Amino acid sequence: MRFVLASASPARRAVLGAAGIDPIVRVSGVDEDAVTAALGDASPTDLVVALAEAKAEAVLGAVAAEFPDSVVVACDSMLLMDFGDGPEVVGKPGTAEVARERWKHMAGGSGDLLTGHAVALFRDGELVARAKGSASTTVRFADITDDELEAYLATQEPLAVAGGFTLDGLGGWFVEGVDGDPSSVIGISLPLTRKLLAQVGVGVVTLWRD
Repeated sequence: MRFVLASASPARRAVLGAAGIDPIVRVSGVDEDAVTAALGDASPTDLVVALAEAKAEAVLGAVAAEFPDSVVVACDSMLLMDFGDGPEVVGKPGTAEVARERWKHMAGGSGDLLTGHAVALFRDGELVARAKGSASTTVRFADITDDELEAYLATQEPLAVAGGFTLDGLGGWFVEGVDGDPSSVIGISLPLTRKLLAQVGVGVVTLWRD
C-alpha cells in the first residue's frame, strides 16, 4: 500500500516524514480561486474540505494507473479571522502588501486555522472508498514590531502559505501558542488523517516505513 500526497507542500511532507511515512508526491495543480468562486457562499469548513476533495480528484486517474494499491491524501488550509470587517476566511496572501495588511490585524490576536482533508483508497486500480473531514486549531499570534514584520515579509515565506504565517518556519517566532493540533497548523493533521484512513479501512501503522 502506497501513500500518495496530493500536495507540493514541503511542510506536509516533513510532518509525514517525522511521523514515519515517506509519501509519494503528486501535485494536483487545482485552481483554488476557481473552486472557491464556484462554491459561492459555502461555509469556511465546507470550503476547505471541498478544496481538498478537488485536489484529490485531480490526481486520482494518474494514481490509479501508477499505484493501483494506494491511498491518496489531499489537504487544504485557510485562516478564519476578523481582519477588520468581520470574520473572513483567507488562504495565501500572494503579495507582501496583502500579507502586511493581514498581519496588522493578526498581531496580538487569534484566529482559527482550518484544515480540510480528503482521502481516497485504491485496490487493484479501483477506487473502493473515500473519506473527508476537517480540523480547526486556534492560533494565538504575538505582537510584532514594524521592523520584524518587514524582515519577515522580505523573506517571502508568508506570501505562499495559508494565513500568511508558518508554525514550523520563521513565522514560528511570532506565534504565542496554539489551542488544538499543531500538525494541522503546519498543514496536515495527523489525528484527522489517522481517523480518515481508519474510515477507509487502512491502519496508519501499516504505512510506516520499515
